[in-house]
Amino acid sequence: MPLHVPPAPAPALRSVLAALGSPTAVREARPPALRAAQGPLSPELPLPVHVLDRIIPSGRPPRTRLTGWRFLIRNGDRTVAAADTMLTPDGWAFAHFCEGPYIASSERALHQAETMPMTTRYQPRLLSVPELYMLTLWLHEEPNPEADAADGMPLPTDLLVPLAPAPPGIASHRPHRAADLLPVLTHRLTPAPAPAVPATPLLGQPA
Repeated sequence: MPLHVPPAPAPALRSVLAALGSPTAVREARPPALRAAQGPLSPELPLPVHVLDRIIPSGRPPRTRLTGWRFLIRNGDRTVAAADTMLTPDGWAFAHFCEGPYIASSERALHQAETMPMTTRYQPRLLSVPELYMLTLWLHEEPNPEADAADGMPLPTDLLVPLAPAPPGIASHRPHRAADLLPVLTHRLTPAPAPAVPATPLLGQPA
């Protein structure tokens, strides 16, 4: 499958390079994998991170908003961590380093997408559903390689690949059309209706 990996904003990349080059510039301690790494570290495969809002039926359509960019941090031929950036009033800034199962799962999902026998061109993104503690690789159908990665809602034909660990009952690394998966997530988050309370009979009426 052809992928258009979008270029990250230059300030976001610079903030990650600065954090990698100067440990004292980062408030929190580096993850163990970064501390143990030998040799140069390089940020690669930047992906825009979108959050899905308004997924619970409320009379308004759901929407996504761009909240950051995630870079995979490579040490030689291994990915050892990720670096997240965030948008501040002053522009893009480094947020934090992170590690964990989503890092390897992101790489696996990207490789999985590249080997799919499809001709449609997609722009890879990350889509987060905070209420379900869920992160997916969002393959946004986009024929224009210069398209802005900050724009767009999931199209019905877009593909969503849940990353591991996925919520119970949702298979990780199984591609779903957005039109099929989003209703499932909406159902998961829709509160169950309150049980009906039987009316109290008035005094003198049969129960």
